[in-house]
Amino acid sequence: MKLTKNTRVMILGCGGMLGQAVYERFNKACTVLATDIDLNSPWLEHLDVRDWQQLYERARKFKPGLLINLAALTDLEYCEQHPDEAYLTNGLGQENACLAALKLDLPLVYISTAGIFDGAAEFYTDFDQPNPLSVYGKSKYYGEQVTQRMWPTSFIFRAGWMMGGGLLKDKKFINKIFKQIVAGATTLHVVDDKLGTPTYTVDFAASMFRIVESGFYGLYNMVCSGNASRHDVAVEFLRCLGLEKQVEVKVVASDFFKKEYFAPRPDSEQLVDLKLISRKMMYMRDWKECLKEYSAVFKAELDLRR
Repeated sequence: MKLTKNTRVMILGCGGMLGQAVYERFNKACTVLATDIDLNSPWLEHLDVRDWQQLYERARKFKPGLLINLAALTDLEYCEQHPDEAYLTNGLGQENACLAALKLDLPLVYISTAGIFDGAAEFYTDFDQPNPLSVYGKSKYYGEQVTQRMWPTSFIFRAGWMMGGGLLKDKKFINKIFKQIVAGATTLHVVDDKLGTPTYTVDFAASMFRIVESGFYGLYNMVCSGNASRHDVAVEFLRCLGLEKQVEVKVVASDFFKKEYFAPRPDSEQLVDLKLISRKMMYMRDWKECLKEYSAVFKAELDLRR
C-alpha cells in the first residue's frame, strides 16, 4: 500500500520512546491520529487500548487505512508484580486492536520483543520457537499468537534493546546510564552476561514504514545489525560522549542487580533479521552507527551543563 497524506493512520500507545519516532516518520507522509493514556505530547489524544468500546468507536469515526499498536507495559519488574495489568495491556489490548482491524478491514501493525525467547540459544531467527521466561515476555508472546490467529493482514515486528526517545522519553538502558553520569558517577557497574541486539527507534520506524508499504505481511525480527553485551553498549556510549577516560565501566554479574531487576531475563536476546535479509528488505543500520547518531542528543545536553 502506498502511504500518502490521504492515508489515515491511527497509532495506539504513541506516547513512549518508540511512539515519538513512529509519529514523526508517519506524520510526515500520512494523516495521523496518535493516542495514548499518557498525554505527554500535544499531538496525543487519550485512548486506552484495554477499553474495547473506546478503541472501536474512535477507530470507526476516524476511518483509518492502517492501525498501529505500540501500546505496551514494558517494565519487566512491574509486569512481574502486576501480571493482570500486563496481560490486559499487552495481551487484551492487542486482541482489541485485532478485533477493530478485523471489523474495519484494516492492515494492522503489532510490536513484539526479543524477550519472548528463553536465552538457551545464542541467536534467534524469525523461525525459532519462543519460550518466554517473564510475565512481560509471556504477555507479548500472547499478542503475537492472537494476531496470527485472528488477523493475517498484519505485520509483527520484534524489537531488541530499544534506544531512542531522548532525555524525556527514553526509559531504557542509555538514559539510565546517562542519568548516572549527570549525577556525577565516575564508575558504572554494567553486566556483561546479558547479550542482545540494540534497536534504534528512528531506524525501526523508518523500516516499519517501508515494509508496510511493501505489503509483505508477516512476522519479522527487526533489530539493528550487530550484537552486543550491556557492557559493550555502555563502553561505546561513553566513547560517543568523549567520556571514555573520565568514567570507568566496571563489569559485574547480573546478580549484582538482583534486588532491583528481579524479573527473569534471558541470557541472550540476540535476534537475526533473517527474513528481512532474505527478502532484501533489511533497512536497519549497524547499532554502533545508530548509537553515535543518538548520542548527539546527550552530548549536547552535557555541553549545556558545562
